[in-house]
Amino acid sequence: MPELPEVEVTKLGVEPHVLGKKVTGVTIYDGRLRWPVPKNLEKILTGKQVSHIRRRGKYLLFRMNDGYLIIHLGMTGVLRVLNTSDPIKKHDRIEIQFGKKILRLHDPRKFGAVLWASDEEGEIENHPLIAKLGVEPFSEDFSKEKAGQHLYQHAKGRQVAIKQWLLAGQAVVGVGNIYCSESLFLAGIHPAMAAGKLSKPKAEKLAHSIKDTLSRAIKAGGSSLKDFVNSEGDPGHFMLQTKVYDRAGLPCVTCKTPIKQIVQGQRSTYFCPNCQKK
Repeated sequence: MPELPEVEVTKLGVEPHVLGKKVTGVTIYDGRLRWPVPKNLEKILTGKQVSHIRRRGKYLLFRMNDGYLIIHLGMTGVLRVLNTSDPIKKHDRIEIQFGKKILRLHDPRKFGAVLWASDEEGEIENHPLIAKLGVEPFSEDFSKEKAGQHLYQHAKGRQVAIKQWLLAGQAVVGVGNIYCSESLFLAGIHPAMAAGKLSKPKAEKLAHSIKDTLSRAIKAGGSSLKDFVNSEGDPGHFMLQTKVYDRAGLPCVTCKTPIKQIVQGQRSTYFCPNCQKK
């Protein structure tokens, strides 16, 4: 599932091709995504110019003249930059034309989203899909001076396992399943520990580990488990760097203890039982 690094990689790849460009057309091949694609999207977008692109959590926000085009990649979505002559493939859902270049959303499981939020509806930060998201890991609100205290305060009193707490994205966005396991390992925190037991020193270490892990993942082009490729069709290579994720039974890179795998909330978690004592 594309998480923050994959969405950021997609944003960086798309930007050079669409910034300052006007939409010349929209084709909806199958609008039955997580939420129905607006049937009048072509009328809404055609002629509008992309002034900038933001990533908020796992959402891409394309700023247009009078609103935002919201794109979410869902579980299997890929947003490619292609030429108008490139053939349509099975599971291609929607394309947005910018002259001879197009953005085409390919989404086999149809959990992605392509929506429109006009300025008349209010500030984008108050949009129902955006309003409850946690802080951005590379924002001022999660700076070196603030991040540890932010995590510590947000975790107070929480009995849920710390991995599940991080995955919820209400404290800080973007720490998906792979990046949870990796961040908790770097911070020396057992994934099943109650979030409320997070101490201030450990919170500081976890904050640093989150930013370090996400930064390295972005530089590696994200993680390609099954479907993800960037806007040019290239896979990410972060899986070559993982220290615990998908390494069950292999020796810990630090202490050589075999990595363990457990299931939390129907998702696999990997950790070192020696380096991450509960």
